[in-house]
Amino acid sequence: MLDRVGWELDSVDLFELNEAFSSQSLAVISELGLDSDKVNIDGGAIAIGHPLGASGARITGKAASLLVRTGSNKAVATMCIGGGMGIAIALERD
Repeated sequence: MLDRVGWELDSVDLFELNEAFSSQSLAVISELGLDSDKVNIDGGAIAIGHPLGASGARITGKAASLLVRTGSNKAVATMCIGGGMGIAIALERD
């Protein structure tokens, strides 16, 4: 996805990861080498909630609001679809 939008990983200011399980988030942070200070800065689904059927909207909305609140420009939000699939969205604020 980052290749499609022309971003480098280190240019992303914030990451909102789907966090149904803490081990999953920790694995993603480790595997991608993310700065944990940029990931789920208000807490993930374990802290905020994981409303079935609405998690994608909550994660995307949280990423968008954090861009405004923190004055950041780029965010990536990830969501699960179920059955081992997933989706990601790149958000950019002008």
